[in-house]
Amino acid sequence: MSILDKFKPLRAAHDRLKSVGRDPFSVTFDDIVSPTEGIFEGRRTVLLGTNNYLGLTFDDACIESSVDAIVRHGTGTTGSRIANGSYDSHSALEEELAAFFGRRHGMVFSTGYQANLGILSTLVGKDDHLIIDADSHASIYDGSRLGHAPVIRFRHNDPEDLAKRLKRLDGQPGAKLIVTEGIYSMLGDTAPLREIAAVKREYGAYLLVDEAHSMGVLGARGRGLAEEAEVEADVDFIIGTFSKSLGSVGGFCVADLDDFDIVRLACRPYMFTASLPPAVIASTRFALKKLQQEPALRAQLMANAKHLYTALGAQGFKTGPQCSPIVSVILSDPQKAMMLWNALLENGLYMNLALPPATPSSSAFLRSSVSARHTPEQIAFAANLMGRLARELGILEPETESSDNAFSRKRASAARAAG
Repeated sequence: MSILDKFKPLRAAHDRLKSVGRDPFSVTFDDIVSPTEGIFEGRRTVLLGTNNYLGLTFDDACIESSVDAIVRHGTGTTGSRIANGSYDSHSALEEELAAFFGRRHGMVFSTGYQANLGILSTLVGKDDHLIIDADSHASIYDGSRLGHAPVIRFRHNDPEDLAKRLKRLDGQPGAKLIVTEGIYSMLGDTAPLREIAAVKREYGAYLLVDEAHSMGVLGARGRGLAEEAEVEADVDFIIGTFSKSLGSVGGFCVADLDDFDIVRLACRPYMFTASLPPAVIASTRFALKKLQQEPALRAQLMANAKHLYTALGAQGFKTGPQCSPIVSVILSDPQKAMMLWNALLENGLYMNLALPPATPSSSAFLRSSVSARHTPEQIAFAANLMGRLARELGILEPETESSDNAFSRKRASAARAAG
């Protein structure tokens, strides 16, 4: 017996996946040449699965500020802020994030995953209650497991089910923390945040919103779903990440509660993890300024999202329930989804492949994340290629010529013959 024997079913499933073609978990690009293109196996490939919403990974000013920080401060901090101290840029970024969201307190983590892991495991204790959406991100589930509070799940995006579960807790001691997301990362749907906020008020709970995929995307100033839904005053904690709209890596929490800074001394994932290197902090700070100074990026992002969402629907694909920068094609046959994903990559298009059990209803998703930097030509290429290959694989019905097109073709042929 080996300690690794328990993973044999996972190995078998992985081997079956690889037998169809490339391993989607081990895609390695030869080079990344822009926010929307890379080189894969020598071929120029459109990147449509990177979460690079505002396309700031190649922004000249962000790169310049990052390089300057390396020259001045070196490549890393080599320890946690509790042990090694903070650089002034760490504190500056926290202040700028808090100001951006209109809050008094900000706390930066080394990844967005750690932000959820740290905050959720720290805020609620064994005498409290954590109430989370059933479709929550893995980092929310893992933060729930790391803590000591009992965890209650409510049906995805269902305020009525949330209210029922909170009602059962009436009279029980301890705080109640509701957790939801701005944009959900698989299907791109948004939470019904106004209704959830009303339930929160009715039952005297706290509310945490993970705006990882909605910061820089939604709201008049890009602050996320809470701003767009006009319920920022009802949201007690906002979690976010730098690895989406801000083009780097890291995570944060902002809040307005008195004495929030004491959380730093209780949050183990914060206390015992090396802090972000100066170069990352520098580019993130500049990207945050760009987000605020260039709202046209957000407008272009949403225009691109609508273009792709509409084009895929016109091809005949089943997509998510709402148009957002996350556009997923839903397929009932995981085997054919794997075949289509491989064919797309072979023909110069990279997307994300999501398979059961990570997806609901045993469906498979081909997930795209649109960028403000995608060109109309790239989006048209992606939609047309997906449609063509899906028909070749029998996923979509073959195209039939419309009567209007057939009439026009016959008319043109008759005119040529007459001439």
